[in-house]
Amino acid sequence: MSDSERRPGTGEVGYRLLCRIIDVRREELPALSWCWLYIFAVLSSYYIMRPIRDEMGVAGGVNNLPWLFTGTLIGMLVVNVPFAWLVKTLPRSRFIPLTYRFFALNIVLFAVALHFADQEQTIWVGRAFFIWVSIYNLFVVSIFWQLNVDLFSPEQGKRLFGFIAAGATIGAIVGAAVTASLARYVSPMILLLGAAVLLELAVFAVGRLSRLSTTLHRQPATAAANQERPIGGGILSGITRAFGSRYLVNVSLFLLLFAITSTVLYFQQAGIVSRSFTDRGAQTAFFATVDLLVNILTLAIQLFLTGRIVLWLGVGLALAFLPALTILGFGALSAAPTLGAIAAFQVLRRAGDYAIARPTREVLFTVVPREDRYKAKSFIDTFVYRLGDQVGAWGVAGFRALGAGAAELALIAIPIAFLWLLNALWLGRRQEKMAEARAAAAE
Repeated sequence: MSDSERRPGTGEVGYRLLCRIIDVRREELPALSWCWLYIFAVLSSYYIMRPIRDEMGVAGGVNNLPWLFTGTLIGMLVVNVPFAWLVKTLPRSRFIPLTYRFFALNIVLFAVALHFADQEQTIWVGRAFFIWVSIYNLFVVSIFWQLNVDLFSPEQGKRLFGFIAAGATIGAIVGAAVTASLARYVSPMILLLGAAVLLELAVFAVGRLSRLSTTLHRQPATAAANQERPIGGGILSGITRAFGSRYLVNVSLFLLLFAITSTVLYFQQAGIVSRSFTDRGAQTAFFATVDLLVNILTLAIQLFLTGRIVLWLGVGLALAFLPALTILGFGALSAAPTLGAIAAFQVLRRAGDYAIARPTREVLFTVVPREDRYKAKSFIDTFVYRLGDQVGAWGVAGFRALGAGAAELALIAIPIAFLWLLNALWLGRRQEKMAEARAAAAE
């Protein structure tokens, strides 16, 4: 045998290197690659539009932002109904591309409207765009994870979801960098059209992923065919099933409590930063530094640690990590509401969410029926999340009206985080039992 025959190829070397990072099987590599391209395209698309959305929200009047958030909450509920009809009527290989192409068409329409609108019209178009992008960002990411929890088993999710999420982090970095580099030189219309093209790239990846079920699980042709049939069910079953299952109610509670504490922390950060900096440029630099540190830490954990952490700790303790960190963080803020404390808390919490809590939360949906993976998950990921934002925002406003300061708000958030911690531990135990029952039924 010659040296060239004994020498491993580039693909084999790449596989061996990847195995040093995560626990991956050879047959999982194609799906893993397409998942990376898929979520990279989706997050790049969103982060290209996000700065445009934020600028338009401010241009429309800061005092109007609460109403824009309320409009987003209503929009989330409305969009879930036609999506549920698509899930009921069409196979996933058709309703997912149709949904993304609908959003891409909306991006093109907004690009044209902004290009031809006068100054007064731009304000109203901008407000509509703010609400639409706030709906878009949760919806398109939720659909990505809906497909993933349908493709991968609970065991695969524990090993691979953290690494897959790293594609989202890289996409977010690239999308933000594109807008930051080009915003001064090209019109928003060009940037928006680029975001629409990226969604078509995501559709291409969806098509490839839909063909890989048999490879991932070595399923017979009949089982693979069943996965491509319409899921059926009722149009409102996503809402009714989310509230009709004790397990899904607790998944909803997990996300609701997360969103409430996130909003409280957001207002804490806004107050501390405004007191610490009088220059808007210094404030922007602070936020940019926090974002940079979050992305660096998140990517490092996702690439090298998330899969191992979930396997070592189990779903319950991995889910409990973020609420436990939140209790400690708000405790520190109650004692010393300083710039350093808020910066450290934000970096650790956001990185912990992106790298550990979010991938682990997706594992929760790998043990529910297929209808719940698409309909109930969509409702929980979008409407319930935005409901938490509303509860947190109006809760902070109410306590401030009663005279609560930064330290008091932090103390109020601690028992909320403790309830969230108990909820996480219960979910972890329940998920493990449901996964064991599913594995036994499959034997």
